[in-house]
Amino acid sequence: MCQHPRNKLFLLSASAAAVLLLAGCRVGPKYRVPAALPQVPPPIYKESPTQFMEADGWKVAQPGDAMLRGKWWQIYDDPQLNQLEAQLDINNQTIKQYFENFLEARTLVAQARSQLYPTLSVGPTFTRSRSSSNLTNASGTEGTTGTTGTGTTGTGTTGTGGTGTTGTSGTGAVTSAGRQSSILSLPFDVSWEPDLWGKVRNQIREYQYAAQLSAADLENERLTEQAALAVYLFELRGQDALQDLYNKTLEADKKALELTQAQYETGVGDQISVVEAQNTLQNATATATNVGVLRAQYEHAIAVLIGTNPSDFSIPPRPLNAAPPAIPVGVPAQLLERRPDIAAAERTMAAANAQIGIADAAYYPTVTLGATGGVESSTLKHLFDWSSRIWSVGPQVSETIYDAGLRRATVNQYIATYNADVASYRQTVLTAFQQVEDYLAAVRILSHQILQTQQAEQSAQQYVNLEMGRYRTGIDPYVNVVTSQLTLLTDQQNLASLQIEEMTASVQLIEALGGGWDRSDLPTPAAVSKKLTGAETTIQK
Repeated sequence: MCQHPRNKLFLLSASAAAVLLLAGCRVGPKYRVPAALPQVPPPIYKESPTQFMEADGWKVAQPGDAMLRGKWWQIYDDPQLNQLEAQLDINNQTIKQYFENFLEARTLVAQARSQLYPTLSVGPTFTRSRSSSNLTNASGTEGTTGTTGTGTTGTGTTGTGGTGTTGTSGTGAVTSAGRQSSILSLPFDVSWEPDLWGKVRNQIREYQYAAQLSAADLENERLTEQAALAVYLFELRGQDALQDLYNKTLEADKKALELTQAQYETGVGDQISVVEAQNTLQNATATATNVGVLRAQYEHAIAVLIGTNPSDFSIPPRPLNAAPPAIPVGVPAQLLERRPDIAAAERTMAAANAQIGIADAAYYPTVTLGATGGVESSTLKHLFDWSSRIWSVGPQVSETIYDAGLRRATVNQYIATYNADVASYRQTVLTAFQQVEDYLAAVRILSHQILQTQQAEQSAQQYVNLEMGRYRTGIDPYVNVVTSQLTLLTDQQNLASLQIEEMTASVQLIEALGGGWDRSDLPTPAAVSKKLTGAETTIQK
């Protein structure tokens, strides 16, 4: 029965409206960022130097000072460090690896977005075939090809109208013996699966969050490499300071040996004093030689960080003689916005939440709209004739009736994954606070210990001067001088080591605070969905 055109238009409009309405549905839980800690962070860090009544030692910046941003290493006012950090950001191979991982994550967003649109394909074919001449009908009689008459199609007869008959009369099927045929086909297929329940949109969100996670991982790795470079440089400078200390010690020991030899040769001293002075000089020489091992290793490590062959790289000696600058630590509540690893853990939760929505969509039916159109002919001449057209169209709906609990188990799997990610997120936050408190305590305590060791060094130097005077006047044996020298050297070594620890702890504190990063630097979902540029998709040679 024919319908009125207005009724057809109404039905089409209603169908389109229903599809658009259903396309707006998205199943699955709505994502909300869980609480990072069971309680509100305190207004100030427990280990902050401002919490302790100490007149001397390392101090943090004032609470009103701006937090570090961008190139955090410039706070040390070290031109060589600035130069090396600039090379690291360009040439570090690990950073490049994480950057390519980020680009890969962005391509997954594009792949997911493509599922929102129809798929169009074309499959032209050409077939030339010939059937065997030794084909028989069901009664066992070979077929004959007629040349005259009017072709009919009926019981026991197969033919082509107007040209003749093919086959023989009789009962059963009749074949076309020895016939040749050609078929040219140019079909176009269109297939589209509307995102009725938000499965594709949840996949897009999952990959967008995963791309943001990859961006946060990239920044976390960049911060790690930057901090490692600063630590290695200060460690190297510390070895230079130790080398300078040992060089001065060797000079003092050489003079002491010359003194004991002169006194022995003039009959004032004894041989045992000469032997003791020689042994002291020899031990100091051996210790000074060992300093070169660590220095070489730190230099090689820096070369690798900046993407340079260690065989072609060297850093001139320069003893460490600086103290950590005042570092703005801010308040604990800011830490959640400053650490890229916390941002990465939070994006992991968001991606896991989207996976729950994808699994929930499996409960609903799947609708696929498909259509095929094209042309088909036995000859190329008539391929594009109007009468050669072919087409078919029709929807397909599928729904799982029974799966033995597979969908429910899949949803429960992703719920458990999400809950595990929540625990991981909170553990990351707790670890971040632990690291900040650790390095605040380390820098504060080390700075106070340095002041105490400097006082001990001054006393040891006075001890050496007094013992040397008593030895020269013959009051004390030279062994007392050796003891005082070893005490002084020990204090000087401790002081140099503490200064290295303090500088490296300050770098680790900046790293624990997130460096110069801020959550506002994280790319938005729209940014990670943009098409990659030509430079980003170029294969490296």
